[in-house]
Amino acid sequence: MNKTELIDHIAKSADISKAAATRALDATIGAVRTTLKKNGTVTLVGFGTFSVGKRAARTGRNPRTGEEIKIKSAKVPKFKPGKALKDALN
Repeated sequence: MNKTELIDHIAKSADISKAAATRALDATIGAVRTTLKKNGTVTLVGFGTFSVGKRAARTGRNPRTGEEIKIKSAKVPKFKPGKALKDALN
């Protein structure tokens, strides 16, 4: 499912227009992004938790030349599914 299909599903399920569904989805994604930028977490009970993880600096290899390169540390988004979501899949 891509974003357009998700918007269609939200519009049908909530009985709202596609424009309203688009605004709602964009607002939700924006809120999650803003919170993660501030190193916060977003918990949707029954769905899961979005958080920020840290990846340490490390040494890697350029696959083309075999040369060693330094990879900087980075912040990465993480998602931990909630119990209800896990149970729905099994």
